[in-house]
Amino acid sequence: MLKGNQSWVFQNRPAIAATGVSGGPFEANGKLAADFDILHDDLWMGQESYEKAHRILLEEAYQAALDKGKLLKEDIQFFIAGDLINQITPTSLTARTNQIPYFGIFGACSTSMEGLALASFIINYQGAKHVLTGASSHNAAVERQFRYPTEYGGQKPPTAQWTVTGAGVALVTANQGDQTLPVTTSATIGKVIDMGLTDPLNMGGAMAPAAADTIIAHFRDMQMDPSEYDLIVTGDLGRIGQNTTYELLINAGLKMDREKFQDCGLLIYQEDQPVHSGASGAGCSATVLYGHLLNQMRQGVYKKILAVATGALLSPLTFQQNETIPCIAHAVSIEMDE
Repeated sequence: MLKGNQSWVFQNRPAIAATGVSGGPFEANGKLAADFDILHDDLWMGQESYEKAHRILLEEAYQAALDKGKLLKEDIQFFIAGDLINQITPTSLTARTNQIPYFGIFGACSTSMEGLALASFIINYQGAKHVLTGASSHNAAVERQFRYPTEYGGQKPPTAQWTVTGAGVALVTANQGDQTLPVTTSATIGKVIDMGLTDPLNMGGAMAPAAADTIIAHFRDMQMDPSEYDLIVTGDLGRIGQNTTYELLINAGLKMDREKFQDCGLLIYQEDQPVHSGASGAGCSATVLYGHLLNQMRQGVYKKILAVATGALLSPLTFQQNETIPCIAHAVSIEMDE
């Protein structure tokens, strides 16, 4: 099960039986709108605060996954999820609603792959039959907590990224031999890497070393070559972070096809949408992977991908105390079963 120092191999190949993806108005105008199950035309979503709207996103995504998987919430053993807001409150309120036994996790924007790795581990060892896992973020709620309220209209530098308003949830189940379903085959759990950066408006640059460290560890532990994957996709490094990560990997001796190395934060929006360096947020990799990329796998575009979600583990308090930004990345390999 453990391979190398920080990777797991899932011999029983847990299946991603269904997914649910919800998004906001900005995502409805993005490149991947057709891959969302639910899209809203305003950020309030009928609620009286952005934080309550944030909860709605996750509730809709998990219900969409259940509906597509033809299961009830009573059929689910565990709910593993998280977000970026204080003490992951939107996720905890969602767990209050669904009453599924709950693991609340925080990995910042790496939460989606942290959850998928843990869900796969539990299913692989027959610790459950069905697990829901996901992550979410809301642009206005996150901006208000970590930077400035959007109403403030503060100007941002080109290094800044746009927080995705969205939620992505996967229903992970025991493998029943259905070859139409993607399966998880391994995971590499990242270490906290802190290179001394302090700018909360350059998350991609801060997270790049953590992404590179986890990718290098994955190929070292698994004794594989990058060419064995059809796609290696990072979570939300944006343009600056992705370019930096690629350079770090090449300098470390990993030979990678540049076209097969992509970033969810560069896939989700149109070129003319004003997102500066790209997208970010816990909902970024969750929506792109559980929507667009898994759809492409089911259509035969990809057979084997490595999804690497990255997270900046800062808080408003650490920023106010001039602390540097610790970062992490978790990787999960996903294949179409044969």
